[in-house]
Amino acid sequence: MTTHTDLTLYDYWRSSACYRVRIALNLKRLAYTTKPVHLLNDGGEQHAPAYRELNPQESVPVLVDGQRVIRQSMAIIEYLDDVNQEYPLLPALPRDRAHVRGLAQLIACDVHPLNNLRVMQYLERDLGVDAAARERWTKHWIELGFRAFEAILVCDVATGEFCHGDTPGLADACLVPQVYNAKRFGVDLSPYPTLAAINDRCLAMPEFEAAKPENQPGAA
Repeated sequence: MTTHTDLTLYDYWRSSACYRVRIALNLKRLAYTTKPVHLLNDGGEQHAPAYRELNPQESVPVLVDGQRVIRQSMAIIEYLDDVNQEYPLLPALPRDRAHVRGLAQLIACDVHPLNNLRVMQYLERDLGVDAAARERWTKHWIELGFRAFEAILVCDVATGEFCHGDTPGLADACLVPQVYNAKRFGVDLSPYPTLAAINDRCLAMPEFEAAKPENQPGAA
């Protein structure tokens, strides 16, 4: 990999948001240093005062580029694409960029936030929702989102080997971590053949393989 910047990623191995940033860094061929932030150890390392100072949201990922601190995975990915022109993650035409952003945000804004760790913890600790009900909640929102994602892929002429054309980009970086989550929760992917085939093509690439949760420091 090459690098044009001094990048440090505050990362949790199982976080979907971190996973999509790792994919983006790899697709951009950017080297980076990882600083693990374990979301469960000692009540959650993201709540420690030093980390809270870095990110008042007490969440991951955070990217540090020299003196710059960038929070939120989608902002991080677009920042990387803006400051490093090689291997673009977004297409050139505005209408195509809007389409890809729409797919990415379907996952990052509508599906993933409803099944991330802090939501699950709130359902359990504050609302008393049992494990079976939490699993139904998670599967419901993933299946609802995947149904829409699949329909968009099927009807769009720009869908190719990947979500947009024949090169992976922003939408694929968001999709793959969510499919990983779906499999963890036993979601049946057979109703989404286009989505599933794209996920398989992505995982055959070394950039996606290197970003897998089980290949990260601290994975258990």
